[in-house]
Amino acid sequence: MVEFLLLLLPVAAASGWLAAKRSDKRQEAAVSEREQNPAYFKGLNYLLNEQPDKAIDVFVQMLEIDNETVETHLALGNLFRRRGEVERAIRIHQNLIARPTLDRTQRAQALLELGQDYMRAGLFDRAENLFVELLEINQHEVPALQNLRIIYQQEKDWAKCLDIIFKLEEITGEPLSTECAHYYCELAVIARKELNYTQAAQLLKKAQESDDNCVRAALVQGKVDAAQENYQAAIKSFKQVVQQDPAFVSEVLPFLIQCYIKLNQRDKLIAYLQQLYQQQKRIAVMLVLSELLQEDKGDQAAVEFVADYLHEYSSLDGVQKLIDLSRKSAKGSLADTFSILHEQISKLMEKRPAYQCKQCGLEVKTLHWQCPGCSSWNSIKPVLGLDNDNN
Repeated sequence: MVEFLLLLLPVAAASGWLAAKRSDKRQEAAVSEREQNPAYFKGLNYLLNEQPDKAIDVFVQMLEIDNETVETHLALGNLFRRRGEVERAIRIHQNLIARPTLDRTQRAQALLELGQDYMRAGLFDRAENLFVELLEINQHEVPALQNLRIIYQQEKDWAKCLDIIFKLEEITGEPLSTECAHYYCELAVIARKELNYTQAAQLLKKAQESDDNCVRAALVQGKVDAAQENYQAAIKSFKQVVQQDPAFVSEVLPFLIQCYIKLNQRDKLIAYLQQLYQQQKRIAVMLVLSELLQEDKGDQAAVEFVADYLHEYSSLDGVQKLIDLSRKSAKGSLADTFSILHEQISKLMEKRPAYQCKQCGLEVKTLHWQCPGCSSWNSIKPVLGLDNDNN
């Protein structure tokens, strides 16, 4: 409250000064300051009695809109929007725009502010119209385009997002390759769901041309190939994902396994996984290898393999796997102990996040290509919570 009162005092002072100045011009005889400007003191009284809402109403009424007070109105509108009082911000900015005395620059600024008010209120259609108007009059083009991009992302209108990206790149000269690639991927995902694989492939090609390190484009391409039973091409795409970002190996392993099995190439699958495991001791790869080893050589061989991993790396998933393998042969009190450990570790694993944003730190259970917290693209990565190497 104190901070807000301090923000309002300059507004009150400006209001009193302007009112007194105009009154001096109208009156030849000097009168007392209170008689000149009673509303000013009424507003101050509201402030001192911690009634800021009433004080604001008084000061806004005192400010006549002219070239000297436009900036004050804009500042008040911004203050309301920051406080979450969007309706008041809208009223102030609408009142500004309705004034015929505003010059071109002032009106454009008021349009921009009103558009941001509408966005804050969730009135995207109204906000869109104002930002489009700014583009038509060549005013505040960059913020207008940036806000339009936010709106179209909210509406999942990816084609319009691409149009905005191209215009922003042209105006600013700054590449937005990551965002562009993801917009193409979004369109490709829609095409894949509609079984339009040709269009999906074309869009994914554009995504990779925009960002040749786009993990998502390779992942979706693999799924498109697999859906068409082109398993060899799918394997190539899934391997590309691992090359681009090894953190996503856990995302592609189920699809890779399925493709190799469809091709009846289990030996090649094992050879590839062993190669991956030698390069980086990823827990996801170790778990799959332990299952294959269990199928081929039995539980004890798998137990020894997992135990060797845990001697070198800490991993809840590894401990859970070791318990699962060991309790099969356990009896009596040892079997009960393994059951308790299994239950407790399962509870711990349920609570941990599966993914985390590298920008804002947001932890989520499902993969988002655009962070729900900070809206950044391609910042969320798979994690394994308590694994100390995050593999």
